[in-house]
Amino acid sequence: MKLIYRANGITEAHIIAGLLKSNGIEAHVGGHYLQGGIGELAAMDFATVNVADKNVKAAARVIAEYEKNNNPLSENSNSNKSIFTTLLIVLSITILMMLLLAIVFSDYQ
Repeated sequence: MKLIYRANGITEAHIIAGLLKSNGIEAHVGGHYLQGGIGELAAMDFATVNVADKNVKAAARVIAEYEKNNNPLSENSNSNKSIFTTLLIVLSITILMMLLLAIVFSDYQ
């Protein structure tokens, strides 16, 4: 068996293995117990996905397609973050203005 993918965590490793299995490629996830030894902190490079030597090229194509479609730094993701940030700023300013108006016009003595 050959190491085909180093995942960010055990969950991602299982996602990759499931994707490979759905494409007819038998995969093995390693690093279950190594990652747990760190505790709550995420362990780096312990979660791995291995495939048989004969399936390396096919698995590499499937993983390349996965990475292409699941890039967290894509333009779409960045534009969604900037819209969310803008809305959050507008909402915060609105709440502050309402609080200031309530203080200014209150009859509290």
